[in-house]
Amino acid sequence: MSLNETHDPRLRSWLPSANAPDADFPIQNLPLAAFRTQGQAAFRIGAAIGEAIVDLSHPDVAALLDPPVAQACRASALNELMALGPAAWSQLRLTLSRALKVGSPQQERLRTALVPQNEVQYGLPARIGDFSDFYTSIHHATAVGRLLRPEQPLLPNYKWIPIAYHGRASSVRVSGSQVRRPVGQIRLSGVETPVVTATGKLDYEVELGVLIGVGNPPAQPIPIRDAWNHVFGVVLLNDWSARDIQAWEYQPLGPFLSKSFATTISPWVVSAEALHPFRSAWTRPATDPQPLPYLQDPQDQATGAVEIVLEASIQSAAMRAAGQPAAVLSRSSCRHAYWTVAQMVAHHTVNGCNLVAGDLLGTGTQSGPGAAEAGSLIELTAGGRQALTLPSGEARAFLEDGDEVCLRGFCEREGFVRIGLGSATGRVGPPGPA
Repeated sequence: MSLNETHDPRLRSWLPSANAPDADFPIQNLPLAAFRTQGQAAFRIGAAIGEAIVDLSHPDVAALLDPPVAQACRASALNELMALGPAAWSQLRLTLSRALKVGSPQQERLRTALVPQNEVQYGLPARIGDFSDFYTSIHHATAVGRLLRPEQPLLPNYKWIPIAYHGRASSVRVSGSQVRRPVGQIRLSGVETPVVTATGKLDYEVELGVLIGVGNPPAQPIPIRDAWNHVFGVVLLNDWSARDIQAWEYQPLGPFLSKSFATTISPWVVSAEALHPFRSAWTRPATDPQPLPYLQDPQDQATGAVEIVLEASIQSAAMRAAGQPAAVLSRSSCRHAYWTVAQMVAHHTVNGCNLVAGDLLGTGTQSGPGAAEAGSLIELTAGGRQALTLPSGEARAFLEDGDEVCLRGFCEREGFVRIGLGSATGRVGPPGPA
């Protein structure tokens, strides 16, 4: 995939809100989502432009598209479009870009297909068949390892294998959904018998979600050089975590109930093509083990890092009541990842595992090397021992009921137009009924 006319920084849309300098959704972005308006039961596919949505099921839009693409865009989720492959995705993006740019002869026709974003409800962008969550930030892995295993923070396999666990697809939720405080088995300090109770150490994790487009047949691994051809796009992902449940259950097989209760993703899928200007060289220290051959590719080393800035903020119930805005907790970048997206895909399939359209891969918490770049509270508060003070004066070691966590992401680079990923928001509620 290479740069083309859709990336041209000189492009402007006839929709003014798309041309604002800080707009998440300029014409160079055009992410896709599933949405519906009030009174409608069915979701449909739309593309974001400025503060509006282009309804891709609208007859005037469908008339511009190739018939298979138009048919796929009449579905309630993106899976059918994902399965069509990169050529179809790119053609849709090019068609929309040409129709939405200043001077387009399609301006009046498309204007009737616009829906304000603040008047819609979002659904999951795709039917999530499976969810695998990786552990690609060595900074996060080391920091959490120091808390859980101070004698050996980083296990020997970390620098050889893109570590992951199999998550729970059924509890992946779209931004805006409430997150109930989970109940699980916890072993309290100094007590022999564990108890079953609500977690007291609820945490968030700032991640990127990678949505698979075209899958692979069983027993046919995806070579690393082809991995990005199977990536439809990315979303923001919050892998909510119950740290006290996790500490008791994670050995020897890893997270289970501490993670499976909720995962929040943003509604807008930013395409792999839109991200192309923000990819850069991927490196690791020369003193570290170099990847095994199936995880090495010259193109991935040249462009495997993705320059996506990720930000987490919090607003407590007291802050909302007082009209105080959310407070930023951390900001980091995916460029710090120890493993690339292509390496995640290649490793996931090297054993013959078959991915399918709509599968979700999480990158794991994207923490950077600095203290302010930690992507979770367990890192920011040293395991809960050093509570943060919010602008309201409240202390937070972990999340309380009523806290709302918002993840945001964006890409910016000199010579290109800034694009955003939107937001992924979830508010903590009390445990559900027993």
